[in-house]
Amino acid sequence: MKQVDFMSHDLNVPELTLRGMLLGVLITVIFTASNVYLGLKVGLTFSSSIPAAVISMAVLKMFKDSNVLENNMVQTQASAAGTLSAVIFIIPGLLMIGYWQGFAFWQSLMICACGGCLGVLFTIPLRRAMIVNSDLPYPEGLAAAEILKVGSGSAAGAKENGIKEIMSGGIVAAIINLCSSGFQVISSEVHYWFTFGKITSQLPIGFSSALLGAGYLIGIASGISILVGTLLAWGVFVPYLTSAMTPAAGQSASAFASSIWSQKVRLIGAGTIGIAAIWTLITLVKPIIEGMRISVQAMRRSEAGKDLHRMDTDLSPKTTGLILTIIIIGLLGTFYSFVVDANLSASATWIFVLAGVVVSICMGFFVAAACGYMAGLIGTSASPISGIGILGIIISSLVVLGIGSTVSLFNTEVGTKFAIALAIFMTSVIVSIAAISNDNLQDLKTGYLVGATPWRQQVALLLGCLVGAFAIAPVLNLLYEAYGFVGAMPRAGMDESQVLSAPQATLMSTIAKGIFSHNLDWNYILFGVGVGVAVIIVDLLLKSNSAKYSLPPLAVGMGIYLPPTLEIPLVLGAVMSYFVLRYLRNRATERSPQNIEEDVETCNRHGVLFASGLIVGESIMGVIIAIIIVFSVTSGGSDAPLALVGKDFGSTADWLGLIVFIATVALFIQRVVSAKFQANQPNQ
Repeated sequence: MKQVDFMSHDLNVPELTLRGMLLGVLITVIFTASNVYLGLKVGLTFSSSIPAAVISMAVLKMFKDSNVLENNMVQTQASAAGTLSAVIFIIPGLLMIGYWQGFAFWQSLMICACGGCLGVLFTIPLRRAMIVNSDLPYPEGLAAAEILKVGSGSAAGAKENGIKEIMSGGIVAAIINLCSSGFQVISSEVHYWFTFGKITSQLPIGFSSALLGAGYLIGIASGISILVGTLLAWGVFVPYLTSAMTPAAGQSASAFASSIWSQKVRLIGAGTIGIAAIWTLITLVKPIIEGMRISVQAMRRSEAGKDLHRMDTDLSPKTTGLILTIIIIGLLGTFYSFVVDANLSASATWIFVLAGVVVSICMGFFVAAACGYMAGLIGTSASPISGIGILGIIISSLVVLGIGSTVSLFNTEVGTKFAIALAIFMTSVIVSIAAISNDNLQDLKTGYLVGATPWRQQVALLLGCLVGAFAIAPVLNLLYEAYGFVGAMPRAGMDESQVLSAPQATLMSTIAKGIFSHNLDWNYILFGVGVGVAVIIVDLLLKSNSAKYSLPPLAVGMGIYLPPTLEIPLVLGAVMSYFVLRYLRNRATERSPQNIEEDVETCNRHGVLFASGLIVGESIMGVIIAIIIVFSVTSGGSDAPLALVGKDFGSTADWLGLIVFIATVALFIQRVVSAKFQANQPNQ
């Protein structure tokens, strides 16, 4: 068979195809639902590029003329929509403050569609600076490119092995989640509370397979940083504050410590995340200016664009301008439909509408650059979407507060609630922009490595945003009706242990309410800023002494901010990844010193795919269980229709959860370690 040069300018193979787009739509819906569930439950989303690429290869192999570029377009479209689900980090706040009673379909759709498409457009001037003329690693983009190359190469079993690993991880995680969240025969987490005098704290552990997989992907630096944040929160801040403060009458020690963490320590985490995000923006000034300069030069020679290599052609300035105009009109209409419900004067209405659009677009471009750079540095999963959201809600709230004060908006309680809601609404657009730019540069890096045409990839990204926007609102409503959110329960008497924490939305709503009521405890936030500055200094010192060591400030902030039962499996997954890779490298050094990197990568690729399967399996099962619960509740049944045991089974369920989690870790390690022998067997 003739070898195709996919880097050629005159390449003529199917790339952006109808069948690929339809397959991308299907995968998009699945991964969007998965990410919405995972994000609402634990405050994290996962990059769907790798599993989408493998699924695409497995399906499109049925067509003789399929190729690596067509597979790349499918994963580009699917990963964009899956990442757009990060809007759930903020938009549930509209229910938490009681402004919405359910998710308004068209407004939610337009926020996601307009914000996501803006994220695509904002990455166009950054592509050359951050991908072509940069040495940023883009870890997930590189991994996806390698998988696509293997799948299109001569390795006969590459695609089958890839889909097998994802399916294996997915089935394992789905069964475990069914037994814990559905049948409730095994626990998903345990807490051991202890007191010493007035000091109270806990030793927690979570048993989430998805988080174990996510921990494997984020790496040891982020894992250790999250552990540092957890130790600061529960080993320093909570013990100190519980010893210095007095609980309410009749309040248990564990409930007191939990309230201290949620009401005070999380604000410290918010301050740390915020300063970490600002530090990221400061480090980005130079690449932003460079990217804009190159973009302006390209627009000036638009007619000469025909002479550019196929792999260096973005969407034309004319097309980009047309899409931007449509987006601005869409944003104006969306903000108007939201603001007009407040029954303000015509002038006040349009002032708020224009302010919302201007703040969203102006801050959106800046955060697009920030998130794109961070994604290139440490990967999509660890990029500072939460920190960007916190900055967004503070800036949006201050803008609305300033305008509202001049039009007497805060004379009534209704006006104050509208102001909080508008700030959340504005931040939702900013988060959508940040999330998509965070993912798009990973996808463009993948395309750059496999020989894709940038403008075609940008079309696929826009399509992915539109499809994802249609999927997000119904899934949000489904999960809300099934589980409820913290502070926003659709019905009385629901099982509070199943409530989705939506941690970022809870925090951002709290910050917005505190700003407008002038009672936000800035001391804890400012203390968190100080903690963040200290961590940044430590990180700089570590990097200056060795390229191997770092302490990502954002991850430390997330360690302070996230519930500890969600963090422990992340940390365990990261530590497991470190020791497994270390073992693989030592073994390869002994057995085949001339192929160390190749052998380690062969095994680790199995681990990446199995970890992705764990994330997808648990997330999809969570959505299926949600559907079952909704049908049960709407027909007058139980909120736990699949439960096989009662609360008296709790102790046994805890032990079973621990045993199953240990078995999952052992299975994970076994699949990665044994992969080398399977991969190299034909050569032995």
